[in-house]
Amino acid sequence: MILRLSQSGTTTGATEPAVTTPAELDAALIREIASGNQLAMRTLFMRHQVRVYHFILRFLRDRTLAEDVVSEVFLDVWRRAGRFEARSTVSTWLLSIARHKALTALRPQTFEQLDDQTAREIADPALDPEAEINEREQGAGFRRCLAALSAEHGAIIDLVYYQGKSIKETADVLGIPLNTVKTRMFYARKRLAILLEAAGVERTQKLSE
Repeated sequence: MILRLSQSGTTTGATEPAVTTPAELDAALIREIASGNQLAMRTLFMRHQVRVYHFILRFLRDRTLAEDVVSEVFLDVWRRAGRFEARSTVSTWLLSIARHKALTALRPQTFEQLDDQTAREIADPALDPEAEINEREQGAGFRRCLAALSAEHGAIIDLVYYQGKSIKETADVLGIPLNTVKTRMFYARKRLAILLEAAGVERTQKLSE
C-alpha cells in the first residue's frame, strides 16, 4: 500500500501499488498535488528545485532571474497537476515547463556562442548535490568549460549526462527531433573537448565515451 501525505503531514493508507522508484514517487506526488495537497507540493519542490534551477541557469546565465523562473515553474505545476497525463516522467515534464519558462524569460535576448575570453570571465556555477559527488573528476576548470558552451549545447550535456535523460526524453524536453538532439550532442561534446584541451583539463570518461 502507498502512504498518502495529508495537508497536516499525517499519512493515510490507500490501496494503490507501492511506490518503489523515484519516478513512481513523483507520480504519486503529482496526484496528491492535483487534489490540493500542499505538503506534496513542498516535497516535489524539495526533490527537484536544485536540478530545475541549474537547467534554467544554462539558458539564462543570470542567477536571480533563474530563481524567479524556478518559482514560476513550480507555480505552474501546482496549477496544472491535474492535467498531467503521464506521457513522460514527472521530471521530464518539469524540465519541459522549465525550458518554456526560460525561453520566455530570454525572449528579448538572443543566444550567443561565447568566445574563449568571455568563457574565462564566467563565474563557476554552483554544484547541485549529485554533481558534488563527481566534483573530483570535473573540477572548477571543467565547470568553467561547461558554462562556456552555448545555451543549446549546455542544455544537451546537462540533460543527457547529468540528469540521465534518454535521447527521446531530451528531444521531448527541448521540443526538437531526435536527430537534432544527436547532432547537437555531437557538436556539444566536440566544442567541450576543445575548451577542455585549451584549459588543460582532462575529459572525464563519461563524456569521452
